[in-house]
Amino acid sequence: MALPKAITHQDRLLSVNIHDAAAFPGSEAGSTIIPLFLDRENGVWVLYGRFEPGTRLPPHFHTGTVHFFTTRGEWNYVEYPEDRQSAGSYLYEPGGSIHTFSVPADAKEAAEGFMVVHGANVIFEDGQYRGVRDAGAIEDGILAAARAMGLPAPRYIRPQGGAGFSTEGADRPAAG
Repeated sequence: MALPKAITHQDRLLSVNIHDAAAFPGSEAGSTIIPLFLDRENGVWVLYGRFEPGTRLPPHFHTGTVHFFTTRGEWNYVEYPEDRQSAGSYLYEPGGSIHTFSVPADAKEAAEGFMVVHGANVIFEDGQYRGVRDAGAIEDGILAAARAMGLPAPRYIRPQGGAGFSTEGADRPAAG
């Protein structure tokens, strides 16, 4: 079999480096995020997060799966205190799970890691619905933060989707 013809041409690799990126405020105090990949249409978001000691995110329900690779520090879910995650830990979270992310207040350093999230996090506070965090909400928040900070829009990978018909214009007579 011959090498197939490329159907998606790339002049350059789609690559970003966390060391070249600005960190933006996360959803809660003590957290910052660097966007790596935000796909509004397919509900996929990839972030590099940093969470200072004592940071606790509100309980959230995952509508899809999560992959989290911890690169520094340690953290755990309040619901699973015996299952601490530390540098080198990979965690898979199934859709439909509920968690409360927490970094111990006595941690010696911030917890950091890469997260790949499919779907949305439905956020709760005091047992009541607070909001939804998905790729679109994250992108909107990051772009607003960049404007407020006087920074240009950050560089991250964003699929060039868009709704439309595959036969756009086919029902119109050809110009001639």
